[in-house]
Parts: sequence; structure tokens; C-alpha cells
Amino acid sequence: MRGAKHKQDVEAQVAAADARVDEVPLEGAPAPESDAALVGAGGEVKAPDGPAELRGEPGLELPEMPRPEPRSREVDVRRVVEELCSPLELPYMPAGRRFRNMLLPARHALIECVDELRSVMFPGYFGFREFRDDTLKYHAGATVDRVLYQLQEEIRRALLYIEGRVFEKEYAKPDQTEAITDAFLRRLPDVRWKLALDAQACYEWDPAAFIPEAPIFCYPNMNAMIHYRLAHELHKLGVPFIPRIITEHAHTLTGIDINPGAEIGESFFVDHGTGVVIGQTCIIGDRVRLYQGVTLGARSFPIDPRTQRPLKGIPRHPIVEDDVVIYAEATILGRVTIGRGSIIGANVLLTRSVPAGSKVFAPPSRPVAAPPEPGAGPEETTGGG
Repeated sequence: MRGAKHKQDVEAQVAAADARVDEVPLEGAPAPESDAALVGAGGEVKAPDGPAELRGEPGLELPEMPRPEPRSREVDVRRVVEELCSPLELPYMPAGRRFRNMLLPARHALIECVDELRSVMFPGYFGFREFRDDTLKYHAGATVDRVLYQLQEEIRRALLYIEGRVFEKEYAKPDQTEAITDAFLRRLPDVRWKLALDAQACYEWDPAAFIPEAPIFCYPNMNAMIHYRLAHELHKLGVPFIPRIITEHAHTLTGIDINPGAEIGESFFVDHGTGVVIGQTCIIGDRVRLYQGVTLGARSFPIDPRTQRPLKGIPRHPIVEDDVVIYAEATILGRVTIGRGSIIGANVLLTRSVPAGSKVFAPPSRPVAAPPEPGAGPEETTGGG
């Protein structure tokens, strides 16, 4: 009973407070009109005071918005569409993805294939995780079968497209598609082994890696290496388009640009990784470490006298032998050799070969004195001599 009485008292106090608030007019607001003030002597309802257009009286009328010509937008769209679909007057640029009724590989399908294979090589780290030891082989078998079916279709498209472009064969049917996918399948265990060594190198050489699993879960260089090592095997099997699509996807995700044609040995470690560039004809040995911003690039491009364009496919990038360390923002250009066990310091620009065991460092930066402040005496600007 006491609780019910207390509740009634509180509700009464709240209602009284609300009534007092309603009675207090806002500062500067006109007093409200009563209902009687809005009703005329004959009972008609009067409009409240306000602008003429709000009172219903003749006054200013809102201007009518101009309407576009009914067919002007259709004409513009039609003209733009015609221009977008017209052939491009460039020697190497087709109008679209189709060439003689053939299709290029589907980028999204290839990305899915890589993600699926990653979940097989590192089960539990990526993709489906709710499996037991006795169901792992079923999961891996179903995933690999699904990937190879999709990958074979994408390889078929790539080969058909290349044969149509190069040999003008509209209905080329390469027989090697199935052989390529079978060879790629047989190489997956070796790819997995090399990736495990890459992950181990990350853990051993990075003091911030607190558990061995961290590089696989977290590190951008492992993401880039998974894409690179799969793409490199396809590149060696002669598959066009697809290897570059795969590595450029990793480039987008990680900022690490590795051409699928580069040859990289075991236990490769890229610390941080952002801005690293490894060119197409690079050869990198085992246990090599790179840091962010390193460029292994070409110094110059020989010109084909017939086309006056750079020759393609010739060796033009560095050779980095085993156990080399290249620190941040170093740039090595041309077909030079960095001897085994060498150390290349940060910000070095190198365009010549160095023997094994070399240490190459950029000159240290020197402090520059600040300009003297106006009115400062000699002791103030020179530090007192």
C-alpha cells in the first residue's frame, strides 16, 4: 500500500510540473490565440494572421519551376552511348572485353580461386573453419575440385583469347588447358611448403611477431606471397593474363608489387612491405630480406629498331643472391648482381654489381644550421663560439 501511494504522489507531482511548463510562454513568442478568437461571429473559421499566401488571400504566387525539354536527356544519352561504343582509333586498344566473340578471364572468379586455395594450404586460418581432423580431407578435396573446375574455364578463355589475337583464329581450341590445370594441381604441395618457409622467416626475423601464426593471419607480405607463388606457377606453365591479374590484386591489397615472372627463392621476408617493387626478370635467392620501399627495377629499356618501342621479355632487373638484406627505400636498377650475404643500406641508389659480403650505405645526412633570427647577436646564432 505504501508503494502504491508513493507512486501516485510522484505521478501527481510530474503532472503538476508539466502543467506549469505549458503555462510559461517562450521568450519573444506571441501569445497563443484562443479557439474563440479563430471563430467569427457567424460561426465561420477565420485564418490565422500571417503571409497572404498562407492565409489563403490573393498575394504572391510561387513561381513555376521550369521543366526540361522532354527529349533533351534522351538525345544526350544516345549520343554519349554512341561515342562510348565506337571503336577506339588506337593500334593496340580494342573496343571492349570481347574480341571475335571471345571473352577474357573473369577477375572476380580468379580472386575466389586464390581465396579457396589459400584456405586449403592454411586450413583454419582462412575461409571455412568449422571442420574436424576427420573432415579436413573432405573439405580440401571438395575445395580443390571446385577451384580446378573454375580455373580450367578461366585458363581456356585466356588461351582462346590469345590465339584469336595473335594468330587470327576465331575458333582456336587449345588442347593444353586440361594438361595445364593438372600440372598446376601437382605443384600445390610444393607451393604450400615454400609458403610455410616464408611464414617461418617472418616469425624468425621480425621481433614484433609474438606467435608463429601471426604472419599467416596478419602480415601483408604473406598475403602477397600467397598470390605471387600461385601466380608464378601459372606463369611458368605459360598461362597468359591470369598470373598478372592475381598479383595485381595482391598489389592492390598490400602495396607490394611483385611481377609473377620474377623468380624468388625460399624463406623470403618483406618487412612492412608498402612500396616494394620487384620487376619481371628479377632473380632472388634464398633467405633474402627486404624492407619497405625497396625497388628492384630496370635502369633502361632497349629499343626495338623496327617498332621504336621497348623490347619485351629481355633480362633487365637485378639478381639478388642468397642471404642479402636490403633496407628501406633502397633502389637497385638494371641487370646487376648483389653478391651473397651483402647488406644494402637505406636510401641507397645502386646501378652496378657488388661482390659477395659487400656493405653499401648512403652518406649520412648532415644537420643544416637554421637561418639567424632578425636582431640576434653573433653569440646567439653561433652558439657562443
